Amino acid sequence: MILLFNHTLTEAQKADAKISLGVEDFVALPHELQNIWSNVPPEIESLKSLLVPIRAFVQKEAKEGDHILIQGDFGATCQMVKYAKSLGLIPVYATTKREVVEVKEDDKVIKKSLFKHERFRRYED
Repeated sequence: MILLFNHTLTEAQKADAKISLGVEDFVALPHELQNIWSNVPPEIESLKSLLVPIRAFVQKEAKEGDHILIQGDFGATCQMVKYAKSLGLIPVYATTKREVVEVKEDDKVIKKSLFKHERFRRYED
């Protein structure tokens, strides 16, 4: 599974990918490409040229039928999902379940949201 993702996979996500998707290996972006993916500048008009090195990495590392986890900037995600499909890859995203916990501290109530991995879901047309 190629990882175009802003976070580190949890052990639960790794286990789920292995069991439900048959993933054997996880391939993270090199540091310099991860920096691009995680810091898409909001002021630029087009992402086309920004994503060229990420596309090249994906094309080099992935083979048809591989899964690719794509989550991040909406525009970059949209472009990379389309690109992944053109290469015959299977783009997916992680879904979570939010659990809200209320904690009382003195005269305050603090709400904390906990996010738990549920499953991977394919991007559909």
